[in-house]
Amino acid sequence: MNYEQDLNDHFGLDEVVVNNFERDGYGIFRKVFQPETLEHFSPLIREATDKSLQTFVPMEERSAYDQAFIQEMNLWRRYEDILPLVFSKKLARMAAELLRVDGVRLYHDQALTKEKRGGKTPWHCDQYYWPLSTDRMVTVWIPLVDVPFERGPLSFMPQSQRTDFGRHLDISDAAEAEIFAHPQWNSELIDEQPFALGDVSYHFGWTFHGAHPNNTDLDRPVFTIIYFADGACLVEPVTEGQRGDQVKWLPDSIINEPITSKLNPLLWQRK
Repeated sequence: MNYEQDLNDHFGLDEVVVNNFERDGYGIFRKVFQPETLEHFSPLIREATDKSLQTFVPMEERSAYDQAFIQEMNLWRRYEDILPLVFSKKLARMAAELLRVDGVRLYHDQALTKEKRGGKTPWHCDQYYWPLSTDRMVTVWIPLVDVPFERGPLSFMPQSQRTDFGRHLDISDAAEAEIFAHPQWNSELIDEQPFALGDVSYHFGWTFHGAHPNNTDLDRPVFTIIYFADGACLVEPVTEGQRGDQVKWLPDSIINEPITSKLNPLLWQRK
């Protein structure tokens, strides 16, 4: 199995798919990778999150955020073996085509392991954390195992990127309760589907999403990559999340100037 070819070949997206993504704010894509490709990276990602786990208190003593997952960010800066996945041309080109832009840069990567019997992921939108001048930002969610319903697949509210259900809110039980109290929130519209190993999803930064608990005795390891349109600028942070992200991911960037830092490499560009 040539996993590098699988990471870098072209996964075709037609105009209907791109239009649906723009309308709904997310898309689930089946069989993007061969299972063996992702199995190649699974041990490294498990190793990274296992190190974090050693610092955590027992599940019942954690906040809702920490019950949701163990996370490690920017693995590409510490683990050379993860570079082929983070720099996957297939994934980056899909991001650019879904965003309808000519190039995308890396914001950061993130390993997320929802432990066995781990808690829910409260509903939220990611762009609360991102101090950029554009809404052309997208996250790819790559499960490293099969994720049936009982294991807590990512769920989406269709078209929620068009409504402010709580863009000023972080990830917490209290924030989720405020989102659910919005008069336009309709839980009957929530899209929750199982994922097979090799499937991925993409969602906009303003798309609201969450996940049920992992009600199994097996961990649910996931790897994510966040992309933004090349040419986007750093802006003055307006939330606590954005202030934290500026320090962590954009320390070399200047407000109101395009982001070109080596911490945010160009991952794909239309020729």
